[in-house]
Amino acid sequence: MAESSSTTPPSQPAAQNAAPKPSAPPKPQNPAFRMMGLPNFRFKLPSRNWLIFLSITGSFTTALLYDRRETRRVQEKWSNLVAHIAKEPIPNNQTRRKLTVIISAPPGDGLRSAREFFKDYVKPVLVSGAMDYEVIEGRKEGEVRAALANKIRKLRRQAGEGAPLDEESDSEALIKHVRNSFGIHDEPVVKGDLVLGRHTWKEYIRGLHEGWLGPLDPPLPPPPPPSPEADTSELPTPEVPAVEGASPDDGSPVAQPEEPKEQKEPEPEKKPEETKKPKVPTPAYIYPSDYPSQPLPPTLPQELNPSLPVPFPHILGFLNTPIRLYRFLTQRYLADQIGHDIAAIVLANSIRPFNTIADAPNPEFTPDESSPSSPDPSSSSTSHTYEQQTVLTPEEKSWHKSVHKKPTSSSTDSTIELPKEREWLDEIVIDPRLNARMRTFYLSPDDEERAKRILAGEEWVLGEEMPAPYPLWKRMWDNYGFGENPEHKSKVVLGNIDDEDA
Repeated sequence: MAESSSTTPPSQPAAQNAAPKPSAPPKPQNPAFRMMGLPNFRFKLPSRNWLIFLSITGSFTTALLYDRRETRRVQEKWSNLVAHIAKEPIPNNQTRRKLTVIISAPPGDGLRSAREFFKDYVKPVLVSGAMDYEVIEGRKEGEVRAALANKIRKLRRQAGEGAPLDEESDSEALIKHVRNSFGIHDEPVVKGDLVLGRHTWKEYIRGLHEGWLGPLDPPLPPPPPPSPEADTSELPTPEVPAVEGASPDDGSPVAQPEEPKEQKEPEPEKKPEETKKPKVPTPAYIYPSDYPSQPLPPTLPQELNPSLPVPFPHILGFLNTPIRLYRFLTQRYLADQIGHDIAAIVLANSIRPFNTIADAPNPEFTPDESSPSSPDPSSSSTSHTYEQQTVLTPEEKSWHKSVHKKPTSSSTDSTIELPKEREWLDEIVIDPRLNARMRTFYLSPDDEERAKRILAGEEWVLGEEMPAPYPLWKRMWDNYGFGENPEHKSKVVLGNIDDEDA
């Protein structure tokens, strides 16, 4: 019994009986921070999720800032390459060289994206070279073709071909007449056409052929097909002859006299409705199949204005997000390519004809000498591939799928005439006679080497000394501090040298 009473209960595990260790006292806060009212920050590594978030956002932000910085440097390179043209003096009776910029809404999108593309990539170099330009825009397929062809037909009429133009109704002709009366004329240099995108280039080639090879007056519309209602309405109605000797007493039916109809109030005259713009562009005056049979107009020059197609990459669709994201972060390459082309058209010191590649003879060609519309056998027996047909071809792969669907009569209004051709989908057809007159711009090797030296900081604008380096701290001090920006220094004000009364 004594032994049983002396026994003690079993002891609990040591881990449970061990008292918790007291937490380390927090590190005292910096007295200066405590006096400023700042909380006691404890610097430590962020968690795994925060590290993933910061690494992704930091990498994207760094790539974006680097790309935009390089884009500005590239655009400054090409702008400085052509900046000396803006400082070349011209006589007072001359106007600056004027280019023709042709843009249209990309397939599946609106015109706003094309305008923003022109403003971001093309316009900075044009402004640096003090180039004047006029813009031909198209919102729908075929509008650029119709506008360019109409412009060429006006030039042909002004040159004396066909009926003369009414200068009073044409504002451009009136302005030109006033300038000529004051002795103001254009700068005697070569002009040029700047075309943005493969879709606009197709319409440009189509409008060029329609304007120079097509007629001046629109072709007569085909006669409308006869409607069945009109045929039945023209049939004469048989008249029933009256029976002789019929009297009202024999019981035969007699036609009752018609009662006078009530006079209706005259309806008010309807005002003529305003002419609505057509939903489709003006139909073409001529089609590619008629090119060989058309004679050259007498006003056609020996050399046409040089033209330069500029790439306009544009892609839509949710599934193309990786491609769009890559292009968003690599705009410096596109700016370099476009700046190279725009500098070539601004300098305009190197012009060449378009290349022509002769392919194998066409075995299916059988010239018919008796047919006046058959082309020249020497030019058609061998098929040719022209440079204009292959330029910017990869852009067609990025077009929206809705562009490749041709409209049908069931999907459109019955009152709208379906177009006989699709400028964006049809193949480019080049007439050899116009191909011999077409030219394009290119940048000479000397200008390319000078652009590299400008990018490396070894050279500046032609005829000017390179400015002194302007550190960032000094720029911030001059703009936001108490310094003075050297560009905004006040000019010296001379006194009344001629002693004239104020």
